[in-house]
Amino acid sequence: MTVQIKRVYEEPSEEDGTRILVDRLWPRGLTKEKARVDLWLKEIAPTNDLRKWFAHDPAKWPEFKTRYHAELKHNPEQMALLHQAIAKAPATLLYGAKDIDHNEAVVLLEVLNRKKPR
Repeated sequence: MTVQIKRVYEEPSEEDGTRILVDRLWPRGLTKEKARVDLWLKEIAPTNDLRKWFAHDPAKWPEFKTRYHAELKHNPEQMALLHQAIAKAPATLLYGAKDIDHNEAVVLLEVLNRKKPR
């Protein structure tokens, strides 16, 4: 399993593999053709309440991660879909946020890396 994260507004590349959008909302101003999204897992994204509370405030990042982890634990169906999508080929988790260090894809990648078989 090779998974990376990338801002959806960046140019798609062959190295991306399966492109998985993990945002609840479609990225503004981006057409489906330009985004080249293979799978949109909007239900794996943080809930609207959590997303609005966080508002990409880095000071809230530790608490956001804790709350989002809790949401993911209660969303096994979406996690199973994600695991299926990344099982056989390289994949890229796509996000729309401008902040490359504080977004849901960062948290998802941490979760996936923790669950790697040893």
